[in-house]
Amino acid sequence: MLYHLAIALGDQMPGLNVLRYTTFRTGGAIVTALLFVFLFGPALISTLKLKQGRGQPIREDGPARHLLEKQGTPTMGGLMILAGIVVSTLLWADLTNLYIWAVLFVTLGFGAIGFYDDYLKVTRATTGGFSGKLRLLLEFVIAGIAVFVFVRIGKPELSSALAFPFFKDLLWQLGFMFIPLGAFVIVSSGNSVNMTDGLDGLAIVPVMIAAASFGLIVYLVGHAKFAEYLQLHYVAGTGELAIICGTIMGAGLGFLWFNAPPAMIFMGDTGSLSLGGAIGSIAVAAKHEIVLVIIGGLFVLETVSVIVQVASFKLTGKRVFAMAPLHHHFEQKGWSEPTIVIRFWIIAVVLALIGLSTLKLR
Repeated sequence: MLYHLAIALGDQMPGLNVLRYTTFRTGGAIVTALLFVFLFGPALISTLKLKQGRGQPIREDGPARHLLEKQGTPTMGGLMILAGIVVSTLLWADLTNLYIWAVLFVTLGFGAIGFYDDYLKVTRATTGGFSGKLRLLLEFVIAGIAVFVFVRIGKPELSSALAFPFFKDLLWQLGFMFIPLGAFVIVSSGNSVNMTDGLDGLAIVPVMIAAASFGLIVYLVGHAKFAEYLQLHYVAGTGELAIICGTIMGAGLGFLWFNAPPAMIFMGDTGSLSLGGAIGSIAVAAKHEIVLVIIGGLFVLETVSVIVQVASFKLTGKRVFAMAPLHHHFEQKGWSEPTIVIRFWIIAVVLALIGLSTLKLR
C-alpha cells in the first residue's frame, strides 16, 4: 500500500521515494508486525483463555512435568503471528508482485489447516486433530498451486530447475516434475516446524533465524547486480519477499514476548504450519530448496528423529531415543527446558551461517 503511494505521489512529494527501497520497507515491516502483535496480543490471549478453558491438551505420553507446568495454557497463538504478517505485508509490500500473493496463499492456507486442527484438539480435549492423510492432501494441493505460480512467472530455463549450492552453473531440469518436488519441500518445511514446536520459545526463534537468512537470500537473488556479483541465479521479483521475511521476524519477536518461559500462549499448529510453509515457499521461489535443508537443519533433525524412532520401533520393537521428537529425548535425559531451548537456538544460528556461506562459496 505504502509502496504504491510512493509510486503515485513520489514526484509531488520526493520524501516518499524512500518507500521504493526494499531495505527500508523491510525495516518498516519488521517494526509494524512487532508493534501489531505487542498491541493486540494480550487481548487475543485473554479471549483464547476464556474460549478454550483448559487450554491446549497435553500429551499423556509426553514428559510428565508438562502435565503439571503447561496444563491450561491456551493455544492458537499463531493467529496473532498471522495477523501481524498479513497486516504488515499489505502495508509495506508491492501488491502487484505475484510472489507475495503466492507465499501469502501458502501461509494463510497452512494456517487455516493448522487452525482447524487446533480447534478440533481443543473442543474434543484430545491431542489428535483431523485425519493426517486429509491434512497432508490439503497441504500438497495448496503448496502445488503456489509452486505452479512460481513456475509460470519465472524464467523458463530456471523456474522448473533445481539449483545446487556451491555450484554456480549446475541446474537439474525437472520440467513438470518440479511442481511435486517444490510442493514436497513446502509441506515438509511446514510439518518440520510443527514437530519442533514442543517447548516454550523453541520453534519461534529458529523460524526467525531462518526468516532473516532467507530475507538476505531473496534480496540478493532478486537484485540483478548482486546476483551477478555473487554468481547466483537471478530470479526477478523475489527480492520483494524480503518484506514477508521481515514480517515473520517482527511478528515472531512480538510472539516470543508472550511465549517466553513460562509461556502465556502456544502458537499451536496454526502458527507452526503456517510459518514453516512460508519459509519453505520462499526457499522454493528463490531456487534455494537445498539450502533450506541446511538453514532449517534443526527442523530436519527433529523430523528425522521422529522417523527413526517410529521405523526402529516398528521394525525391531526398540526405540532409538528416550522420546521423540529430539527435544523430548534430552528432557528425558535430565536437561532443563531452558538449556535445551538455548542450545537448539545456538545450533540454528550455526546452521544458518553455514547455509549463508553457500552464497559466496561457488
